[in-house]
Amino acid sequence: MQQKFSFLAILLICLAIGLAGCTGTTSTPATQPSSAGTAAATQGSSAPAQNNLVVSPTDVVPDNNAVTVYVQEKVYDGTIPVVMGGGKGQILVKSARIVLYRSDGQVVNQLLGINKDDTTRLQGTKQTDRVVVYVSEVNGQEYKVVDVLSEYRTR
Repeated sequence: MQQKFSFLAILLICLAIGLAGCTGTTSTPATQPSSAGTAAATQGSSAPAQNNLVVSPTDVVPDNNAVTVYVQEKVYDGTIPVVMGGGKGQILVKSARIVLYRSDGQVVNQLLGINKDDTTRLQGTKQTDRVVVYVSEVNGQEYKVVDVLSEYRTR
């Protein structure tokens, strides 16, 4: 008799816990999807610098299509050198473009040469700027290969 009572009590407690967990609702902010959509839509405009200075993951490029792009350390005057490093997929590259999100809110678009060691110098600020590099290939694919923050040199 005692075993039946213990089993019934445990079953009743488990049932109560299960029902209490099932009645809760998860609340997700409704503004999150819409803000992501507007961030992509305002990419070309002069949006506030705080939104543009957040790095995001780069695309996964197939090994045979991979190219390397180096964003070097800022020079004392705020210039940011960007160098095409080449790679297995260099022959497939149709174009490479750089988007510089300056800390003052300006957005600068510039092309990068597609040959190894081609260098483009961007005029950044003496604060933290964001550099994003997109590579377009002859098959029509575009990959984001670099997304970094370029900080001003400190002593």
